[in-house]
Amino acid sequence: MLYVRKQAKGFGRNARIEGTFAEGARILLVEDLATDGGSKLSFIDAIREAGGEIAHCFVVFHYGNFPASTQSMAERGVALHGLCTWWDVLAVAKSRGYTAEQLATVRDFLDDPDGWADRRQDVKI
Repeated sequence: MLYVRKQAKGFGRNARIEGTFAEGARILLVEDLATDGGSKLSFIDAIREAGGEIAHCFVVFHYGNFPASTQSMAERGVALHGLCTWWDVLAVAKSRGYTAEQLATVRDFLDDPDGWADRRQDVKI
């Protein structure tokens, strides 16, 4: 098992990876969450720079509405796999009787996350 740091700490393989692996070892990146995939790309680069091979990344929760996350990884030869997405959450919410308004709010975010954020800049929480 390895731990890949977001930033170098000054020790370990290339100062970003804690743990050891053989040159050319096949590595599966496992994370809790993926939105746009940016941090995963950084981890993929660190693993490859340290001599590891990586073709798959598994996350427990993938937002599922940022196409760039899967596209950018595919461009680097890595497939992104997620256990569940917001679309799964929406389906469960619908089956459990959430209101049409609640479901519409989530669907609005899923269909247009950037626009959704822009439309809520004045909303106070």
